[in-house]
Amino acid sequence: MSLPSSFPLPCVQLCAAAHSVLKLVSVIKETEENGSENTTLQLIDEQILCVHGGLSPDIKTLDQIRTIERNQEIPHKGAFCDLVWSDPEDVDTWAISPRGAGWLFGSKVTNEFVHINNLKLICRAHQLVHEGYKFMFDEKLVTVWSAPNYCYRCGNIASIMVFKDVNRREPKLFRAVPDSERVIPPRTTTPYFL
Repeated sequence: MSLPSSFPLPCVQLCAAAHSVLKLVSVIKETEENGSENTTLQLIDEQILCVHGGLSPDIKTLDQIRTIERNQEIPHKGAFCDLVWSDPEDVDTWAISPRGAGWLFGSKVTNEFVHINNLKLICRAHQLVHEGYKFMFDEKLVTVWSAPNYCYRCGNIASIMVFKDVNRREPKLFRAVPDSERVIPPRTTTPYFL
């Protein structure tokens, strides 16, 4: 299964922000079971947490995440807001985010969350990574960015993360299509209106 970017939309699309997103290509069992309308996170085989932004000081377990009402607008504060807007940073625990929403969280917080919840990896988007992806915190967290040449000016590489299983993952890198090779598809009329 592969994880590219998009905005937080219904269940198979996750881990998004105005900058980047993860979109789960294959349908996930939990989504089918709970029918979530606005899933900004998902589990792969109960061992890889895919989340738009990051962690929350209000959340210690996956069960706490499951109790959050996510079929709503993203609030300005609280656990749901944090899951969408928090970012990993070189801090021990928690720090105030310069974004004005969410938190900065560090390796100690990440390692504790991964251990308590028996996870192998936290996979997120939400931040531009010029190399397309970036592992942090002893490879317990990865940021995947899948918008090449973001805003037509950043010159960044993009990636998707392909999971063969929970222990085997491989980033696939790609660049933006050069302007000289971009093609606008011809306009067609839907036969319905003819």
